[in-house]
Amino acid sequence: MPQQRKYITNAARQEAYRARREQARQVALAAKGLPSLPAIASLPGWSRWNASFTAAHALIANSLSEMQSYFDERSESWQESERGEEHQERIASMEAVLNALDELIR
Repeated sequence: MPQQRKYITNAARQEAYRARREQARQVALAAKGLPSLPAIASLPGWSRWNASFTAAHALIANSLSEMQSYFDERSESWQESERGEEHQERIASMEAVLNALDELIR
C-alpha cells in the first residue's frame, strides 16, 4: 500500500523544506547569541556584526591572557630562548589583532 502524500504538490514540499531550513538557521543563530539579519538584504547588519566582533574580542582576550600566563610561568632561560622570543612575537601579534577589533567595536 503506497504511503499517503504529506504535501499536495512538489512546490508545497519545497516550501516546507525551506521553512524548516530557515527555522534551523534561526535556532543556530540564537544559540550563538547573535541577532538576526535585517529583513531587507541591502541594509547592513551592524548589530549582528558588532555582536560577533564582541564575541571574537572576548575569545581573543581570553587566549591572550592564557598565553601571557604561560610565558610568565616559564623559567627565565626559556623566556630568553628562541622559543620564548617566538612566543612573545605571537603575543604581540595577538595584541595587535585585539587592538584592531577594539577599533571595529567602537
